Amino acid sequence: MTGKTPLLQANQTRGAAMKAPDPGSWRLEIPAGSARHYRLAQVDDYNQLRRVDFCWQPPLMLSLRARVSAADLPGTWGFGLWNDPFSLSMGLGGAAQRFPALPNAAWFFFASPPNYLSFRDDLPAQGFLAATFQAPAIPPALLALAAPGLGLAAIPGGAQLERRVLRRLVKQSAALVPGEVTAWHSYTLDWQVDGVTFGVDGDAILTTPVAPHGPLGLVIWIDNQYAALPPAGGLRFGTLASPQPAWLEVDDLNLQPMRILNQVSPSS
Repeated sequence: MTGKTPLLQANQTRGAAMKAPDPGSWRLEIPAGSARHYRLAQVDDYNQLRRVDFCWQPPLMLSLRARVSAADLPGTWGFGLWNDPFSLSMGLGGAAQRFPALPNAAWFFFASPPNYLSFRDDLPAQGFLAATFQAPAIPPALLALAAPGLGLAAIPGGAQLERRVLRRLVKQSAALVPGEVTAWHSYTLDWQVDGVTFGVDGDAILTTPVAPHGPLGLVIWIDNQYAALPPAGGLRFGTLASPQPAWLEVDDLNLQPMRILNQVSPSS
């Protein structure tokens, strides 16, 4: 892969905060609030890039230390690599124009109830997960033609049909991550062309041949959203109340074969 040092940019909603107390360290915070408002604190390296220009291809090793403010935070948080598949920015706000795509990702992902983030019935869909998604590249025009069928997910029978279709298109792998997330732990993600290995404190917790297709972008985030497509029931998504402020801290972030420097462009 070519050598690139990405510029990590902050993406945050009103009241959220991103702090960089030391080189290689970040603290992402979202405030308490009701379910009426979306709250996000995120840093990533792809906001102004086209998807084909995302920085990362295998072989790649991601490592960092992380902890969060509570074990049962409402919403999602995590860190890893993905292709930002659901973006429909169309260039607004200075972001690059990107149409939706099928997901390709390898990441550590926490999902509180009522999130249900699996198309397969035999994989964990909530909790703190090490997970991968592998999907083929489908031209945006074909995805646009299929978009009206997404309405099927709003009804129970249609959701089951859509899950079967997505299982055929999108390969998945996932495992629950052990350990107390409020304490510091070391996390590694070894992304190869033919597989991904996730580690916690030096121990491998998941080795899978389901490796995402690159290029991918780096993302670290915390928010209060949920999305659910359970085996029985329709598609649900929205935002959750946050009784207390929440934060995610990351330290010693490293991507090999290169080191990520603490370059952050705060959002306005």
